[in-house]
Amino acid sequence: MKTALGRFGTRQRSSQTEAAEQPIVIAIDGTSASGKSTNAKLVARALGYVYVDTGAMYRTLAWYCLQQRVDVHNPPAVASLCRRWKTELQCVEGQLRHVRLLVAGYYPETEIRTAETSAAVPHVAAIPKVRQWMKKTQRQCLQFGHLVMEGRDIGTNVFPETDFKFYLDANLEERTRRRQAEGVAGNLAARDERDSQRAAAPLMIPLGAVILNNSHQTPEQTSRHILDIIRQRLKEREDARRAAQQKPRW
Repeated sequence: MKTALGRFGTRQRSSQTEAAEQPIVIAIDGTSASGKSTNAKLVARALGYVYVDTGAMYRTLAWYCLQQRVDVHNPPAVASLCRRWKTELQCVEGQLRHVRLLVAGYYPETEIRTAETSAAVPHVAAIPKVRQWMKKTQRQCLQFGHLVMEGRDIGTNVFPETDFKFYLDANLEERTRRRQAEGVAGNLAARDERDSQRAAAPLMIPLGAVILNNSHQTPEQTSRHILDIIRQRLKEREDARRAAQQKPRW
């Protein structure tokens, strides 16, 4: 499996054509169990874009804090760890190209999904300086090309300038059913309330976002809807570019 290391210890994209164009960012935000990850992966795979799971990045930070015995309830200590961290991004090639945040060259794939790490994540994610640091880190993913980035503040905080913003939601009953089917317990309403009330980059609908309630849709139906909108907007953008090029110069 081929990988490309990102900036901070990085190998840049080799294509001059790709480097010359402005990468496109598809921002997919939404509530817990609204299908963000599933649909983001389907969209990224269909378009050949790079998938970025920002939640996994916060999990990696939380795990790193636990490994370094940094108190996640101590914001200055967590922020200090971020400043000392020699950040390394890795783009993993394959059917689904995706970005990982490494710790000393290592990706704690299973460790970030443990109950201990999960319990620590909300504390580090609520720290304003951590979110500022994470925003800078996540924007570095642009070096790998066009992105499909999912999270809770992508369209509002990380890439507010993108023209491709989607906000997914579903009714609480359906979202609870999905979590139970995954074997995951938890109070989704409390999670959404906590994230929407935090001071730093709260969960909210991005300005100009397409709002999709997929309570009664399959992931395939939702992703097709998203793809139709993206492709139509890309076509309109290309048509406008060509029209501008053909406009006579006097």
